[in-house]
Amino acid sequence: MSLYRLIGSFLGRHWSAYASSGAMLAGIALLTVWIPRQVGHMVDELVANRLGGWTMVQQLLLLVAAGAVVYFLRVGWRLQLYAAAYRLGVELRQRLYTRLSLQGPAFFQTSRTGNLMALATNDIDAVEMAAGEAMLAGFDGTLTLVLVVATMALGVDPRLAAFALLPFPLMALSFWWISRHVHEASHRSLERFGHLNDHVQETLSGVRTVRALGLQARSTATFSQLASGAAEASLAAQRWEAAYEPAVGFTLSAATVLTLGVGSWLVWQQELTVGQLTSFSMYLGQLIWPMFAAGWVLSLFQRGNAAWARLRPVLDAPLSVDDHGTQQHVVPGPLQVEHVAFHYPGQPKPALKDVSLRIEPGQTVGLVGPTGAGKSTLLRLLLRHHAPEAGRIAWNGVELPGYTLGALRDAIAWVPQEAFLFSATVADNIALARPDATREQVIEAAQLAAVHEDILRLPHGYDTPVGERGVTLSGGQRQRVAIARALLADAPLLLLDDALSAVDTETEARILGHLRQARVGRTVVIAGHRLSAVADADQTLVLHGGRVVEHGTHAQLLAHDGWYARQWRYQQLQASLDAS
Repeated sequence: MSLYRLIGSFLGRHWSAYASSGAMLAGIALLTVWIPRQVGHMVDELVANRLGGWTMVQQLLLLVAAGAVVYFLRVGWRLQLYAAAYRLGVELRQRLYTRLSLQGPAFFQTSRTGNLMALATNDIDAVEMAAGEAMLAGFDGTLTLVLVVATMALGVDPRLAAFALLPFPLMALSFWWISRHVHEASHRSLERFGHLNDHVQETLSGVRTVRALGLQARSTATFSQLASGAAEASLAAQRWEAAYEPAVGFTLSAATVLTLGVGSWLVWQQELTVGQLTSFSMYLGQLIWPMFAAGWVLSLFQRGNAAWARLRPVLDAPLSVDDHGTQQHVVPGPLQVEHVAFHYPGQPKPALKDVSLRIEPGQTVGLVGPTGAGKSTLLRLLLRHHAPEAGRIAWNGVELPGYTLGALRDAIAWVPQEAFLFSATVADNIALARPDATREQVIEAAQLAAVHEDILRLPHGYDTPVGERGVTLSGGQRQRVAIARALLADAPLLLLDDALSAVDTETEARILGHLRQARVGRTVVIAGHRLSAVADADQTLVLHGGRVVEHGTHAQLLAHDGWYARQWRYQQLQASLDAS
């Protein structure tokens, strides 16, 4: 969809606001055309000594009244216009946010957060201006131009109008040339602003790392370079936009010279009155707005086109994981993974190869293996963050694509490796999936996650704000708050992706003990590097290079004397040395 079709569709849905604004602009244009004609008539009456006294006062009051009406009409159309245009901005932002919230991780791996934020601000503002200010300025300017030129030609003198309009084709040609450069410069300006946003977002998100590595000077230099580039690109766009004004000024100056020259000769020949020449000169002055409006409209549309060219691919981007399922509710049952294969885009080696697994309801399954073995990838496939390239995953006999994403996500509680907390209180973060949970339920979940005592030591307990991304909490505290959040959600499937990596072994043992109580009747999949976390699992898979190389219970895997057994002995030895 082009920008013009987008605006046309919006205009069709909000035609009443545009129609009322257009009606007010038409009234302004008619009064604007009438005022010079009335002034010319008064000049001729004064020259003929036929105007004076109370009649003169009445004529002047009539002009003042017309000016007052024009003022109030201009206020009215702006209120109508901007109210409608802001609605388009709101609609586009909602559409963009909805689209981004439905996209899977594969989309965000190729899209930068700062640039997406720029799309939601600067780019949508440019489209909004094109739909609002540009549309009505174009209508107003066009209507005024038509009425003024028609009045000059039909109401004053067609010969004088023809001479006055001679320079205007040159102005149209210069506008066409300038607008091409405005489009290119605007696109470059918006892109550089997106790059600047990227840098600021990344730097603020990783400010601790920047400080720890002493990268402040380098980061500041990079910011200065990006800010200078964005400023230069914006200034270049402004320079081209400023070129409209000299083109208008030169055209109107040339038209004025021709008008005064030809008009004076016609007055000398007594083919034109002084009042008519005065009216014509005033009409010529009124062409200033239509000419400036033309440049302004072209500039706004070029900016809007450049912004829409950046917005449209994001809005039209296909979902990385489709949501065409029909099952609105998940009935817990066996979870079947059959011959699943998957590889990440751009990666030559597959992340998973021919993985098969069957999990009965209420079972606890462990996923272990060296770094990069495919543990987290398998969990992401269960969450439908990605779709398998081969094989199938079914839950209670229904393949995962058969469920709606909402139903599937409601049935799964997930604790990722990097626990994410929002800028809210500790209690709000724990109750994220269940905002109606009572404080007692929140505390119970925190106790199961062995974080209750830590929370009580915070300045305001459960009402303590955690800061952006939970910056005021330690890594272990963030992980345990995330575990409490997952336990409070009470979903039939719980996925723990190395969720105990930031806690000590004693705290891990406490959490695992609580989990044994809390996971009764709940299916749990635990991925991690510490084998103690999966020692009591009903079955454990050892992944290596994306393949299942060992499979069995803790005792069976120890008896097999493979990778699991060797890693278990190593971790037990390490634990005994740490204890001593």
